[in-house]
Amino acid sequence: MTTVLPAGGGAHRSAAPAPHAVLLDMDGTLVDTEDFWWDAEVRVFAELGHTLREKDRRVVVGGPMTRSANYLIEVTGADIAYEELAERLNAAFLARLDLGVTLMPGAAELLADLSRHRVPAALVSASHREVVDRMLRAIGAEYFALTIAGDDLTRTKPHPDPYLTAAIGLGADPAACVAVEDTATGVASAEAAGCRVLAVPSITALEPAPGRTVVDSLRGVDVGFLRGLWSHPLPPAPSGATGGTAPEPRPGGRGRWNGSAR
Repeated sequence: MTTVLPAGGGAHRSAAPAPHAVLLDMDGTLVDTEDFWWDAEVRVFAELGHTLREKDRRVVVGGPMTRSANYLIEVTGADIAYEELAERLNAAFLARLDLGVTLMPGAAELLADLSRHRVPAALVSASHREVVDRMLRAIGAEYFALTIAGDDLTRTKPHPDPYLTAAIGLGADPAACVAVEDTATGVASAEAAGCRVLAVPSITALEPAPGRTVVDSLRGVDVGFLRGLWSHPLPPAPSGATGGTAPEPRPGGRGRWNGSAR
């Protein structure tokens, strides 16, 4: 049974082996940037002579650039090609990042605990590689063995490809991984890949479901909490596991390995 629990609930603590890997979304999950994206979209479309509506925000939140930008072009009728819009949105977002980024409550503590327990972690984002690499300066690239960006693969969220690629890249069975997400788009991607999901809603509400636990923040979420997401203890991660076959990368794209991961 899954329930909506405050992070750190004692019922979810266990001494069982840790998840084989933890796969974490970026925007809105680890860093408080979902508002940054919306601010960038509002600003760019205002420059184009269009006003975005709050209901548009609920459609684009957590989505990949291809979906969000094309949707906004369609609903506004803006006379701009996708490629130019994507470039302008990324530039506006990066400019906002230069003013500073705040980690979500509990994010730093969770990453540090994963590192202490030597649980492999991957960053799995729908943002472009340029944005991911810039954001890693604030989050700490050393915490991730692998990072997946939205333009590394042919298909990104809500397709399962990003989470399948991350799990397989870490030599883990997706069913023995926890994916940490804040949006319906990301949750759909992780669940389609077969991952256990810890949902931390940011902009829109998310409901618990089989295999999905919803918490109000990452405060108090640690390795002990993540172990308790399974009703039966996981076996230890096999040594030398190679996983399955990863989805095809986008031509010229790739995930990025971090040789200095803790």
